This record gives sequence, C-alpha cells and structure tokens, in this order.
Amino acid sequence: MFIDTHAHLDFESFDDDRDAVIQRAIENEVDYIITIGTNLETSKKSVKIADNYAAIYAAVGIHPSDCSGAEEKDFNEIKSLATAEKVVAIGEIGLDYYRMYSDKPTQIEAFKNQLNMAAKLNLPVIVHNREAHDDMLEILLEEKTAMGVMHSFSGSMDFLKAILEKTNFFISFTGGVTFKNTRGAEELIAHVPLERLLLETDSPFITPVPHRGKRNEPAFILHTARKIAEIKGVPLKELADATTENAHQLFMVNV
Repeated sequence: MFIDTHAHLDFESFDDDRDAVIQRAIENEVDYIITIGTNLETSKKSVKIADNYAAIYAAVGIHPSDCSGAEEKDFNEIKSLATAEKVVAIGEIGLDYYRMYSDKPTQIEAFKNQLNMAAKLNLPVIVHNREAHDDMLEILLEEKTAMGVMHSFSGSMDFLKAILEKTNFFISFTGGVTFKNTRGAEELIAHVPLERLLLETDSPFITPVPHRGKRNEPAFILHTARKIAEIKGVPLKELADATTENAHQLFMVNV
C-alpha cells in the first residue's frame, strides 16, 4: 500500500478524467492521496475534492509564489478551511528564492503566518523550499515548528543533515529520482532513515521514468518507490510499509 502525500488534483489537466485518475491510483495500491492547495482558490478546490472521494485528503495554504497578492482575509479563509474534516495539513507553504514571484520579506511573512496558524490548529505543514536553505532552517527553528515534511527535497547534504538533526521533519522525494544523472539525489536518499521518508508524485509535475513526457498522476508513485527502495537496498514492501506508517504518523490518515 502507498500513500501519495503530495498531488495537485485540482489542476485543469485532471478535469476530464479525475475519476479515472483516482481509480487507477487505487488499482495500483495507492490507498490515499493528499491533494494540495497553493492559494485560496485551489485550497477550496482541494477541500471539495477530498469531500467527494473517500481516498482523498486535503491540505490548504498559500504558496510562496502566490503570497504577494494574498490579503489578510485570504489567510483568514485558509484558517477556516483548515478546520474541515478531511484537511490534514497546512500547505503548500514555504520559500522560493529561485522564481521570486514574491519578494523575500513577503514570502517570509506569509510563511511565518502560516506556520503559526498550523501550530494553533495542531496541524503539520507541507513545506516548499527552493534555494532558500539558510532562511528556511532559521525560520523553522525560530518558530519551533513541530510537525511537517520538506516536500520534493532539494538542497545539499549539509542542509539535509541539519533538517534531520535539528527538526522532526520528514523528507519527501518525487519522480525526479528516476531520471538519469541523479547521483546527488541518490546520496541524499541513502542518508535519510526509513522512518523519516515519505512518498509523493507532485502530480501533474515531475513524471517518473518510464512515463516522462506524459502528465504525472498518483498511480505512477510505484516507479518512484521502486527507485527509492533500490537506492536504500530494501524490499519494496518494506519501503511501502514504512512510508505508509510515516504518513499516518504525520497526517493521521487512516491506514
């Protein structure tokens, strides 16, 4: 059994066959999927999708690339959405210093705001981090953020070690680990203990081999799982069992 802890099922690319996408995931032993909001509109859609499908849970939040246009009322609505029965996290939130659609002060303020929101609601956070490692670690430690996952992990071995040693965060990797020339990712994966790993697709993005060039979907998580199991030298079932238990521990989804 697998749990896809990060997908974007609200995207228009799923509008014509969302039912079939979810059914294919279930047929490929993906028992649960967490669909992730990146702004107020997509967070609302994620909650609605979760309400309509037994296998789907939701996360709500404002992504660093979307926070420049967010107002106080938007964050208040996110907080209200977060109390819905099937919302299991605040996310996708964080810092993105690569695309810089929002300036650093705005990103940092929105990130801290939502970390505080999650703490008050006793929810974990799903964190986006791109080329913001120093500020990211400083903020997580400063805010004493207790529960979360570094989604689609990127960064150096030093940053990974700091996250593992100084926080209780889980680490998640996408289908990018199946691409050629991923030695750096393999070294990172090898260093993460099984009890700190989660699986994700980030659908519809980062489609794993052998489906590159197609829209990604939760059923394809099997390919990422196989590659991670190979890198770690463990049976696929052991990886599946460990990551499923980790997802239950963090998000309290049923197992």
